[in-house]
Amino acid sequence: MEYNFSEIEPKWQQYWEEHQTFKTNNDFSKPKYYVLDMFPYPSGAGLHVGHPEGYTATDIICRYKRMKGFNVLHPMGWDAFGLPAEQYAIQTGTHPAVTTNKNCDNFRRQIKSLGLSYDWDREINTTDPKYFRWTQWIFTKLYNCWFDPEAGKGRPISELPIPADIQAQGQAAINKYIGEKRLAYYDNAQVWWCQSCKTVCANEEVLTDGSHEKCGHQVTRKNLKQWLLRIPHYAERLLEGLDDLDWPEGVKDMQKNWIGKSTGAEVDFAIEGLDEKLRVYTTRPDTLFGATYMVVSPEHPILEKLVTPENQEQFKQYIQAASLKSDLDRTELAKEKTGVFTGRNAINPITGQPIPIWVADYVLMGYGTGAIMAVPAHDTRDFEFAQKFNIPVICILDPKSADEETRAKVLAGEACWTEDGAYINSANPSIGLDLNGLNKKQGIEKVVAWLGEKGIGKATINFRLRDWLFSRQRYWGEPFPVIHWEDGEVTLVEDNLPVELPAMEKYEPGEGGESPLANATDWLYVTDKNGRKGRRETNTMPQWAGSCWYYLRYIDPKNDESIFDKKLENYWMPVDLYVGGAEHAVLHLLYSRFWHKVLFDLGIVSTSEPFQKLFNQGMILAFAYQTATGAKVASDLVEEKDGKYFHTETGEELSQIVAKMSKSLKNVVNPDDVVAKFGADSLRLYEMFMGPLDDTKPWAENGVKGVFGFLNRAARFFGTPENIVDEADDKETLKLLHQTISKVAFDIENMKFNTGISALMIFNNLVMKKGKVSRQTAEAFAKILSPYAPHLAEELWQMYGNTETLAYAPWPEVDQAMLTEDVFEYPISFNGKVRFKLEFAVGTPNAEIEDAVLAHETSIKWLEGKMPKKIIVVPNKIVNVVI
Repeated sequence: MEYNFSEIEPKWQQYWEEHQTFKTNNDFSKPKYYVLDMFPYPSGAGLHVGHPEGYTATDIICRYKRMKGFNVLHPMGWDAFGLPAEQYAIQTGTHPAVTTNKNCDNFRRQIKSLGLSYDWDREINTTDPKYFRWTQWIFTKLYNCWFDPEAGKGRPISELPIPADIQAQGQAAINKYIGEKRLAYYDNAQVWWCQSCKTVCANEEVLTDGSHEKCGHQVTRKNLKQWLLRIPHYAERLLEGLDDLDWPEGVKDMQKNWIGKSTGAEVDFAIEGLDEKLRVYTTRPDTLFGATYMVVSPEHPILEKLVTPENQEQFKQYIQAASLKSDLDRTELAKEKTGVFTGRNAINPITGQPIPIWVADYVLMGYGTGAIMAVPAHDTRDFEFAQKFNIPVICILDPKSADEETRAKVLAGEACWTEDGAYINSANPSIGLDLNGLNKKQGIEKVVAWLGEKGIGKATINFRLRDWLFSRQRYWGEPFPVIHWEDGEVTLVEDNLPVELPAMEKYEPGEGGESPLANATDWLYVTDKNGRKGRRETNTMPQWAGSCWYYLRYIDPKNDESIFDKKLENYWMPVDLYVGGAEHAVLHLLYSRFWHKVLFDLGIVSTSEPFQKLFNQGMILAFAYQTATGAKVASDLVEEKDGKYFHTETGEELSQIVAKMSKSLKNVVNPDDVVAKFGADSLRLYEMFMGPLDDTKPWAENGVKGVFGFLNRAARFFGTPENIVDEADDKETLKLLHQTISKVAFDIENMKFNTGISALMIFNNLVMKKGKVSRQTAEAFAKILSPYAPHLAEELWQMYGNTETLAYAPWPEVDQAMLTEDVFEYPISFNGKVRFKLEFAVGTPNAEIEDAVLAHETSIKWLEGKMPKKIIVVPNKIVNVVI
């Protein structure tokens, strides 16, 4: 048959849709397999060829698992809230829902054109009120939950014990105490503010250069009233849970680094002239003897009290400058240290000496307590700061392993030593503390014990992870089910969800941080039955909210009575395989795990982790072009001549490079164009054949032509009735068939799709040389081809007289005997008497057999160092050594 993909592919896509071929049934008698793609944001640009890479991989696995008898859940939906649709609404006046729905329709059309076997009955959209009703419901659970540190889990707020002294202070004190325990809370927060987007950003959304990951503009610090989630309460469990997950080690490491667990001690320093204490966190309390100054972050809440009147003006200027820097600029990229003396001293609790308190931007409020004790002799940053501002440097670790010159400088306070050493200058007899001569472990233990005895410090575990900023000053997001009342009370709208967005004509956020919803006056103000006036929350939830739990809604997407049926959740969870980009390692994956653990603690879900196996597909890049100076040139201004590339306008020779697809370079490849030219099966096959799934690879149309040629050859041979015969295949064909079945299955199970395709090509080449193949073998080939090229496989399957879809045909059984090479066990005789036996593959050359026989230990014994007169090899019968 001719490979007419433009007729074959729409035909089978229509068949699958009409017959609901991939509709998932909740058949508890079957083993389940839940495969999930990270659902896309439906942008106006539509898909490019990078998107289907992961989708094709999961589709191959799903098709294979169905044929292996699994009940497969493979859903798709849209992460559709977010800034782009709102920005478009601001520019055009078009409601974001209109833009979003149009984009979803286009994405759905494109995805369906690729023959991906999603259950479209389970499609979800995070902007659908029937969906975000349950997002709001989960928020109410977070609000009404507290973390019990003794039990190590979240519990309903109704179970929170209220201390007697709090109860004695009245209801206001009780409410305040409860508010300080809720996992979701509303408070003043110093936040990252993006002036371009006019919204706050979570810490995780600010890139290392201080820019907003959504728009690329620099962010600044701002104080705003915000909703936050106490994710640090779950830091230890988020860390421990990684051990049992089949995830890439790189992703695990990124989460571990972001959580940032460290062990050390908190130490209280008295402040001269103030009753308050300055608390620091340090991983090296044993170095207190060398602490010669203190540093507090520019954001530290005690700063106003610390700074003396004569230093106020200098202090304000410094704080303003620090607010414009990113965390990276303040720490790793800072070329020189800056700071301002507060005018006050703290008292070193071990030495009793006054030490100056400085404000410096190399200390971040987001780590520890926002204040440090500085030990300049043994910390590079502290040493640089001390040198600049002429602060004493006291060596307390003798660098005995250093060379003499370095050691002399360190001991004199003229150089910094960051390695370990022997304690010196670390004794104070008046307080009974002497570390000299101890090792690091002993020193830490002794100091921590002393601090505890004196009530000025304690051993502490610290985490870098901060409270999750959970509100945005935008229109296009999930409204909070919250009302702020005039008497200061905050209540939830729990019985009347969803709280929907009001219709509006303008979507611009306010300059000062107000959400556009602040202008929706009819929606905004409410009055309760007692006449009390209230105001709805005008912030909306971040885009991460809907994606935190979407995998759960796929289980039971049309349930209006509950978030899902518990029996279905118990059957389907956890997700067996989750495929998506590594860029979500910290944001989405960490947030989802946090929400899931809270839901687990409340008995809503049955597993402690949502995603058992994670796989990150690599990025598909495209060729781009640049001049000798590195200037990029759009691909439509490039022409090729004799393997070289030239600018069509200037004639300059260009170099070809590999770059990320972008509109500006005009190197974006639209899958619609590839499907129109080569067919969906070719696109699927090529994306899997480019190389290992997790590699970054450049797109090349010649590669598509190559796999298109293979499909053409397969269609012509297996689709020609004269080639399909009712007689047995020869042994060579059968052996390679079973080896190919085994290879393709193994490679699918292990996500090594490119080598599985190679095996299919090799088998196709063999049978084309043979010129004929049995019907049983042809059907087996159609089956093992179908996960990769389902349209062609269905067409062949139908040609062989089958009336049902191939999608649930059983995967071919492998004859294990066909996987081993034919061997013959030769009796090895000496002068006609058998002494031992050796196995050789049939067809092994005589010379190889002779060498192996002579090297055998029995031969060495009988020959006694002499060479035999001759060796007679009778193929597949006997070897006789004549001595």
